[in-house]
Amino acid sequence: MKIHEYQAKSLYQKYGIPTPKGILALSIAEAKEAAKKLIAETGSEVVVVKAQIHAGGRGKGGGVKVVKGADAAEAAAKEILGMTLVTHQTGPEGKEVQRLYIEQGLEIATEMYLALAIDRESRRVAIMASTEGGVEIEKVAEETPEKILKVFVDPAIGLMPYQTRQLAFGLGLSKKAQKSFAKLLSKLVDLFVAEDCSIAEINPLVVTGDEDVVALDAKVNFDDNAEFRHRDLWESLKDLSEEAPTETEAKKYDLSFIQLDGNIGCLVNGAGLAMSTMDTIKHFGGEPANFLDVGGGATEEAVTKAFGIILESKSVRGIFVNIFGGIMQCDIVATGVVNATRNLGLKVPLVVRLEGTNVEEGKKILAESGLAITAADTMAEGAETIVALAKAGA
Repeated sequence: MKIHEYQAKSLYQKYGIPTPKGILALSIAEAKEAAKKLIAETGSEVVVVKAQIHAGGRGKGGGVKVVKGADAAEAAAKEILGMTLVTHQTGPEGKEVQRLYIEQGLEIATEMYLALAIDRESRRVAIMASTEGGVEIEKVAEETPEKILKVFVDPAIGLMPYQTRQLAFGLGLSKKAQKSFAKLLSKLVDLFVAEDCSIAEINPLVVTGDEDVVALDAKVNFDDNAEFRHRDLWESLKDLSEEAPTETEAKKYDLSFIQLDGNIGCLVNGAGLAMSTMDTIKHFGGEPANFLDVGGGATEEAVTKAFGIILESKSVRGIFVNIFGGIMQCDIVATGVVNATRNLGLKVPLVVRLEGTNVEEGKKILAESGLAITAADTMAEGAETIVALAKAGA
């Protein structure tokens, strides 16, 4: 789960990680009042008006403006609030800006990059730091990977002092800045572990004129598998307007759904089978329109709902149902497929491959339905067939 910058900074402050002072604004009038308040508190006329969306690259897209004075902050708010902000992470469709964060301006001596993430290979928390702050870290990793420093935190002993020193020296920090950096990093690791984060990123992490290290930006993603431990907090942080309506609807039925850019809808059970199905579709020249995992115990209602969610995408030109029945029974899936096809008035090609528990009963239900459902015996046969049918229909 993703959260906004202002929410991440609130969490940082809870753990004692220094951030600039800032105030959330939901209107132009609130933005001006927030700027006035910050100017009065800090004694500096410089404030920053920031768009709040779940995507990076806001500055390059015109979503971050450094201004001087409350009137200038108001003018910047008029430009940003309500705009469709397009960045390298939003895609060409962009996202509408519905919230602003008004923040005090700081005197910046140095910009750096700092992030924590889960390294699946080592099964440890990876800490990445770089002197190349304020830019796209993906570009740095591709063009100058030697500029990214990495250490891995052993879960049994935690972050070690020598690792902190290794990063601080690599970043070229002064003695005073090293102490400030060490405190910040230790607290960021505590936050990452305690809150079950998947990413905690600061870009840029800055050294001020007073040699203090401050999180000028903040990004936090949570590991969805840990939701049961933080349900109340995460519910309070969730912004449904930033999430795809289809993905939100899918969660109500315990369906794992991710919208993609292709034209072949996929309905499967199990994440591994979903990935294999999408790979096989691409192998035969098709493009998956979604990742939809109905899980091991989906009901007829859930299968019907899954069809409806897939068909909400106008780009879908065919649907491939690929089920391996273990806990899930093929006859239940087949009944759900038939009901969905009838109730939704399906107008695109449908290919179904069933295997496993009650597979013969499932195939019989499909065959006797009288509907235009193409059966397949293998995943490869099904994928090749739906790709051909989708292309023919298009």
